[in-house]
Amino acid sequence: MDPDSNSQDGSVGPPEEPVEESPPSLPPGLSDREAIELLWQYRAQRRQSSPELPETVTRLISPDGSLLYLVGTAHFSDSSKKDVATTIRAVQPDVVVVELCQYRVSMLKMDESTLLKEAKEINLEKVQQAIKQNGLMSGLMQILLLKVSAHITEQLGMAPGGEFREAFKEAGRVPFCKFHLGDRPIPVTFKRAIAALSLWQKARLAWGLCFLSDPISKEDVEKCKQKDLLEQTMSEMIGEFPALHQTIVAERDIYLTHTLRQATRCVEAPPDAQKVPAVVVGVVGMGHVPGIEKNWDQHLNVSEIMSVAPPSQFSWVLHTVVKGVVLGMLGYACYRAGGTLVGVLLSSDVVQSAVDNLRPRCTQVS
Repeated sequence: MDPDSNSQDGSVGPPEEPVEESPPSLPPGLSDREAIELLWQYRAQRRQSSPELPETVTRLISPDGSLLYLVGTAHFSDSSKKDVATTIRAVQPDVVVVELCQYRVSMLKMDESTLLKEAKEINLEKVQQAIKQNGLMSGLMQILLLKVSAHITEQLGMAPGGEFREAFKEAGRVPFCKFHLGDRPIPVTFKRAIAALSLWQKARLAWGLCFLSDPISKEDVEKCKQKDLLEQTMSEMIGEFPALHQTIVAERDIYLTHTLRQATRCVEAPPDAQKVPAVVVGVVGMGHVPGIEKNWDQHLNVSEIMSVAPPSQFSWVLHTVVKGVVLGMLGYACYRAGGTLVGVLLSSDVVQSAVDNLRPRCTQVS
């Protein structure tokens, strides 16, 4: 795609930090129709036709004339939060799309201190939840990637996703603005990533993630405006595994492009519901911007990147061995504690569920 024909960068240099404004109070006695028309006019008056935007913003145009302002961000950056707020306040969008899926949406409503604490603590409960949600191997991979994020969080004292929370907050101040989640579900990404690696590659990647310890400064984050810090850290870790880069970055570029293009469909304008081109703000990691630009005018096969292969025989064997070890440890603990505790534990939902899961497999083997 020729970037000059279908996209253009915003003006270089962010303006001064914008001042928060709220929608006006509506006069009493207005009908619903009149109130909608008044708010629509208010937003139209505030929308800038040729806004001066930060250099991290790329403009793309859809075939029907809708505009996408794509904000490339660093996930641990105060500057990126300001870029997002500046863009949304200037263009007054119909839709805001962020690089999140439903499995990570909770970070939008959590306060910074809670998120900071959550990001630093990787406990047994989080491990169990990740394995339950994604399966054994994909769950362990998610925990290792969380460790990378936690390492950056600890180094910077800053919780991830601030630009997404800023986008959520600013979208709520724009009349008629919808808020969409644009990323591929994280279980699909992890399962496809794991399936793309050999056993030896999985072990090498896990080893590198486990021993990540390089110091990071806030200056390093701002230097990564051309490539997000988290994604750069991951690219360095997965540089030896092209298949992993394909599933974690390139495939998500395709999915994000698909959801952004859906968001740029024409919208209905009051009072006659006439279709007009939409204005959309997309908030994604800087590392995804080139891929989205590349895919913008291409035919995309989204169903292909949403399929997940069934678990391998090795995964099933490992899953069964882990469960067997856990049950064996439980049994030994019960033996040491006495017969009464044995009965209580054997009747618990956790043990019964584990036994039930193993029973069909054992029947098949026999």
